Amino acid sequence: MEKPIIISIDDDPQVSRAIAGDLKAKFGKSYRIVSSVSAKEVLESLPDLRNSGVPVALFLSDQRMPEMNGVTFLAEAMKVFPEAKKVLLTAYSDTEAAIKAINDIRLDYYLLKPWDPPEERLYPVLTDLLEDWQREYIPEFKGIKVIGFQYSSLTHTVKDYLASNLIPYQWLEVDESGSNRDILEINGIAEGDLPAIIYEDGTFEVSPSIRSIAAKIGRDPGLVHQIYDVVIVGSGPAGLAAAVYGASEGLKTLVIERKAPGGQAGTSSRIENYLGFPAGLSGADLTRRAVSQAKRLGAEFISPCTVTDIRQKDGYKIVILEDGREVVTRTLIVATGVDYRRLDVPEIDRLTGAGIYYGASTTEAGACRGRDVFILGGGNSAGQSAVYLSNFAKDVYILIRRDSLSYTMSAYLIDQLNAISNVHLITDSEVIAVAGGDRLETLTYFNSRTGNYTTSEASALYIFIGAKPYTDWIKLDVLRNDKGYILTGRELARSIDLPKIWKQTREPFLLETSCSGIFAAGDVRAGAMARVASAVGDGSMAISFIHKYLADQ
Repeated sequence: MEKPIIISIDDDPQVSRAIAGDLKAKFGKSYRIVSSVSAKEVLESLPDLRNSGVPVALFLSDQRMPEMNGVTFLAEAMKVFPEAKKVLLTAYSDTEAAIKAINDIRLDYYLLKPWDPPEERLYPVLTDLLEDWQREYIPEFKGIKVIGFQYSSLTHTVKDYLASNLIPYQWLEVDESGSNRDILEINGIAEGDLPAIIYEDGTFEVSPSIRSIAAKIGRDPGLVHQIYDVVIVGSGPAGLAAAVYGASEGLKTLVIERKAPGGQAGTSSRIENYLGFPAGLSGADLTRRAVSQAKRLGAEFISPCTVTDIRQKDGYKIVILEDGREVVTRTLIVATGVDYRRLDVPEIDRLTGAGIYYGASTTEAGACRGRDVFILGGGNSAGQSAVYLSNFAKDVYILIRRDSLSYTMSAYLIDQLNAISNVHLITDSEVIAVAGGDRLETLTYFNSRTGNYTTSEASALYIFIGAKPYTDWIKLDVLRNDKGYILTGRELARSIDLPKIWKQTREPFLLETSCSGIFAAGDVRAGAMARVASAVGDGSMAISFIHKYLADQ
C-alpha cells in the first residue's frame, strides 16, 4: 500500500525545512512527508491526490502566512480530505485564534513555536493523532473511478467497455451518497457533464469517448510491423484461438477488435459446457486467460478500433482502419461474430443503456438488487443471464414466444432454472411496448395464447432475441448467404457464384472464403455451431490452413 502523506506548510523556508526534517526523522518510515512554503499550491494539488486515492493522514500548518492564514487553509483542505487530522503551528500571541479554531473547524491540536525538543513537544502529540487516524482509516480504491448516474446510456457504455476489457474500476453513483457529490465539487465537474472518469494518476475526463479512454490507458498501441503474416478481425473465442495458435507458431499476428475481447461469450456469467472446466468458468475469465496467453506468445492487439474496408493488391490484403491507418497482411481471418438483433418497439432506442440492455451486461446487475427484471429470449445466453441475475434481483422473468424453453436451451440449464425459486417463465408472449422517463419503468407484453395484454413494472430488460452476423463492413466480393453469414467449406462449394470469383487452380481451403487468403472463423461463418468450443476449433484450424496458403505462395 502507498504510504499515507503528512503535509506541513510554513511560509518561512528555514522553518519549513526544520519541521520537515523532524517529521521525516520520526515518521518517515511509515508516512511520506510533503512540505511546502505555499498554502495555495498545496490546496491546488489536493484534488489530484484525492482522485488518485492517495491518503492524507495529517495537515500541519503555520497560522501566520501571507497567502492565507493556517485556519483558513485547514478549513479548505478539509473539504478534500475531511478525515485527515488538523494541527496548527502558532506563536503564543495567536493562541486565541487557535482555541477558536477548535470549535470552528474542529482543530485537533495546536502547537506553540518553537517545538524543541520534538521528542517532548511534537512527536507524542502527532503520534497520538496518527494512531487515531489509522484506527478510522479505510483505504480508498486505487485505480480508475467512474462517477455518474446509473441510468445513462453513456455511463453504461463506459462501464461496459472497462468491464469487457477486464480493466478494474470503481463505480460511484451520484444519487447514492453525498460523498460522491463532493468529488464533483472538488474537481469542478457539473452534473450535466457526467459521466466522468477519474484515472489512476488523478486526472479526469468528462463525457469521455471510448477512444480517449483507450488512448489514456494505453490500449491502442502503434503497429509494430510493416507487414503481418495474419491479421485477425474480431477477438471472440475464434479470434483469440487464432491469435494464440498464430503467435505460438511464429506468425506475425495482429488482432483488431472494435469493442472488447471475448465477444458475446466474454459477457457470459458462466460457461459450463467447455472442455476441461467441470465447475464452469465465466466468459471474462476465459477471455482474460486467452488474451494473456496470446500476448505472452507475441500477438499484438488494437482495441477499440473498427475495420472499415479490405482491399487486395499484389497478393497482399490491405486492412483499412477507421482512423485512416492501413495495415498490410499476407492473410486475414474474419472472426467478427454476431450482433444481437434489435427489438423493434417504440422508445426502445431512447431507453437502451438506461434499463434496457442487449446481452448479459453484468456491469448493471448491482442496480437490479431487490427489483424485478425481465429477460427476453430463450437461448443459452438468456438462461445463463437469468441464473446470474437471480442472485441480485427480487424476481427474474424469462419471456419467450414459444411454449417451452426446450426448443432453444440446453437441458442442464433448464434444470438449473427450474431449481431457482425467483426465476419465472412467461411463455407464448412478446414485448410490444416499453415506457419510462429517464430510465425503464414498465414494459407491456402480449400473450398470443390467451390474447391478454400485461403491463408490469421493470427495472431492467435484457434482450437475447437472436443474432445477425457482423459482415456489413466487408465490401469485397466475399460470398455470403441471404442472412449475411460468410460462406466457407461445403456452403461455399455449393454456391453457383463461386466460379465467377474464384480464379485459383486449387480448391478453397475448408475455412477459406471466396477471396483467396481470407478466412472466416466462428459464428460469422455460415453453418457454424454457436458454441465456444466450436469457435475455438475454427480459430485454431484457420491457422493451419493459413500455413498451407503461405506455403503455396
